[in-house]
Amino acid sequence: CTVIITRLATRDLHKPISILFCNLAVSDLFTSFSGFWISMLFITNPDITIFGSRDMLAPYALYTTSILSTIYNLVSIGVERYLAVAESMRTRFRVARSHSIAVVVISWLLAFCLGCLPLLGWHCLHAERSISVLYSPFCVNYLIFIAIPNVAVAFVVPLFTYLRIIILLRKRKLRMKACGQASGTYKSAEVQVARTSISIWLLALVSYAPFLAGVIFDATNRRCHADLYPGVYIFRNCTAMLITITCLGNPLLYTLKLRTLAAKLKALRCLSANRVRACAI
Repeated sequence: CTVIITRLATRDLHKPISILFCNLAVSDLFTSFSGFWISMLFITNPDITIFGSRDMLAPYALYTTSILSTIYNLVSIGVERYLAVAESMRTRFRVARSHSIAVVVISWLLAFCLGCLPLLGWHCLHAERSISVLYSPFCVNYLIFIAIPNVAVAFVVPLFTYLRIIILLRKRKLRMKACGQASGTYKSAEVQVARTSISIWLLALVSYAPFLAGVIFDATNRRCHADLYPGVYIFRNCTAMLITITCLGNPLLYTLKLRTLAAKLKALRCLSANRVRACAI
């Protein structure tokens, strides 16, 4: 919420990357809201989160949609950064504001279409053989269809884009060094991109790899709910907490660092105070 308010209150939203940042914050907000909804259902009636119920379809569908939207946003940010670096060096393609808006609309449409499939009938309320043990009443084949390709995209595409950015910056640095020009700016940019990409990879690995492992276990498991209680469900709750960590880490990695966030909030507070004084005068 802080990222969204800060972005909307400043002129940074005019930049294409800022639209993707703000949309990423919206996705994280929906993920946190749906996770809180599932937690409240667990507190009021724990059995429906273990054995499954029709009441779990809507929160799980919103949770899946939010996670998919977050993944698509992370991939879009990586692609936009690569295009921005390539454009600054070769001036082939310029990322415009309309492109970012189109990416936001397409990512949400795709996330809603895939995430709401259980609400449209792809569930296992009446088919116990293929029901998911961890995420009842979802079907195992639906979880495989959703998890494996999207998690693979979340790992492969950012890896390619950020490696290409580092390679482009290194080539540019070597060209400037060969011409006898100073290349300190590109060296610092290369180090910063490398650190950011490593942080992105670690955060994605810690967040989504356990979830993917749980889906694979769910697909290969043939035992009933009672035989797996409570250890497997503790693991499921831990994977949900790790995904929530992503929602907390994304604003720090992609949008606003702590010092920048504090400076922007202070500027907004001072601007609001000046307006109040002007109105009083």
